[in-house]
Amino acid sequence: MAAKQSDPIQAQLIEARQSQILDAATQVFAEKGFHRATIRDVARTAGIADGTIYNYFENKTALLLGILNQLNQTEEREQHFEIAAQMDFREFLRGYLRQRYAVMTQRGFEVFQIVLSEVLVNAELRELYYNQVIAPTYEVTEKFLRVWIAEGRIKPFDTAVWMRVVAGMTLGILILRIIGDPELEARGDSLSDILVDFILQGIEPAEPMDS
Repeated sequence: MAAKQSDPIQAQLIEARQSQILDAATQVFAEKGFHRATIRDVARTAGIADGTIYNYFENKTALLLGILNQLNQTEEREQHFEIAAQMDFREFLRGYLRQRYAVMTQRGFEVFQIVLSEVLVNAELRELYYNQVIAPTYEVTEKFLRVWIAEGRIKPFDTAVWMRVVAGMTLGILILRIIGDPELEARGDSLSDILVDFILQGIEPAEPMDS
C-alpha cells in the first residue's frame, strides 16, 4: 500500500527531471545546433551526469522528439479541449491560438527552426514525430470536433482536412516569423484574432453582394 502511495510522487520526480533535461537540450540545441551538440553538452547544462540522461532519453533523437512533444503540449491537448467544451468555440479558438504562439515565443523560434530543419532531412525522426506527436494531436482534436458537431455547436464539415489546413496555416506563419516577416512581427497579439476570424469566416462578405 505504501508503495502505491509513493507512485504519484515518483511520477512527479520523473517528470521534473525530464523537463530539466529537455530545457537543457533546448538551450544547447539552440546554441550549437542539433548535429554539433552532444549528450555531454546537455548533461553539463542540466547539471547532471551524462549517464543520467540515458535513464530518460535513449539518444539525441529522443531528446529532439521530447522537445517537439513539449512544444506541442501533446499530453495537455485533451485537457485543453475539455475546457473548450464549457466555452464559446470562437473564444476558445482565439485563446488557444494565442496560447500556442505564446508557447512558441517563450521556447524560441530559433529552437523551432533547428527542430524543423532536422525533421525535414531526417526520415526516421519525421516518421516518429508524425506518429508520436502529430497523429495523437489530430486524434484528440477530431474527437472533440465530432462531439461539437453532434451537439450543433459547429456545422458539419470535413474535420480531417480542416485540422490539416489550420495546422498548415499555423506552421506557415511560424516559418514566416522565423525568417523575419515584418508584417507578422508588427501584428503581435492581434495575430490570433485575425486568424480566428479568417478560419471561421473566410473572406466572403457577410451579406451577398449585388450583382
